[in-house]
Amino acid sequence: MKISIDQLQTLVHEILDSRGFSRAHRDAITDNLMAAQIAECHSHGVWRLIALMDNLDKGMLNTEAVPVVTHNKGAIIRVDCQMAAAQYGHHVGMPLLIERAQEFGIALLAINHSIHFSALWVELEMLAKANLVGLCMTTSHAWVAPCGGKTPLLGTNPFAFAWPRADKNRPYIFDFATSATARGEIQLLAKHNQPLPDHCAIDADGNPTNDPHAALKGAMRTFGEHKGTALATMIELMAGPLINDLTSQGSEQSANGAALPYGGELIIAIDPTLLLGDEYSEASARAEDYLNQFTHHGVRLPSERRFTARDENLQTGELTLDDDLIEELKALIHPRSESFKEAI
Repeated sequence: MKISIDQLQTLVHEILDSRGFSRAHRDAITDNLMAAQIAECHSHGVWRLIALMDNLDKGMLNTEAVPVVTHNKGAIIRVDCQMAAAQYGHHVGMPLLIERAQEFGIALLAINHSIHFSALWVELEMLAKANLVGLCMTTSHAWVAPCGGKTPLLGTNPFAFAWPRADKNRPYIFDFATSATARGEIQLLAKHNQPLPDHCAIDADGNPTNDPHAALKGAMRTFGEHKGTALATMIELMAGPLINDLTSQGSEQSANGAALPYGGELIIAIDPTLLLGDEYSEASARAEDYLNQFTHHGVRLPSERRFTARDENLQTGELTLDDDLIEELKALIHPRSESFKEAI
């Protein structure tokens, strides 16, 4: 069905308000999920609220938590989310990260003890708009078997990179899991009883499978076999022990059966103007010319489809969502707050 952007945002607010989220916590989550939904990044849009409420019901989300800056010296910032959503940690830490990167040329933000369920490109777009280069990574639950094994030892462990461009609304930016596909994509395929592509997962016996239900009971595979496994392991270390947070195994063991991971995220920002000084303008122009070659040769750059969808949806002010999803979202409103359920 068609639903206005404003109407969907109001529904998200109603869900979170009814569950006791503070306004700042609510707004941080809403802004992130709506950004993904408007860009038609369905696997990380408002559908994620279903899993978020599962975490809340199982005691693995603190609606009253306020993220605390625990380290704020030099180029290093650490934010303890205290089991709040990671987006709330971004709200607290990203302005500091941008400020320090512009002061020192490079800065690092560690998000600790967060519930993470969002796309990484959202926070990296903030860096690109500030003319910063960004890197970001996080762990998940241990859903992924390393190449050559069948026991899940790794998370989906997404990794993202952003490079600012002349059009600040269209940076060069990618965000992908080191697993062969995102966990959310498998869950959506299972929801609609659609098959998985080849080489994405194994069943509980270690056999390749195209059945998303069997994949969810078995293990996912890394992309690129041993190469993906190595990258996923790097992310386990960088977003786990390096910032004194959990690996994906630790997250799953601490989760009390909840759907969403509990752990850390690492974000690095680099200011090319401080790195290059007077050489920046020429180097930036060369980078722009280089990226334009891809478009000239008919190659779509990462996120271009998302940018186009965002522009079109913002122009119309409407989104298309499955009727079933709307009903599932309305059902998330706590019974004590029924006012909005009949409004759609």
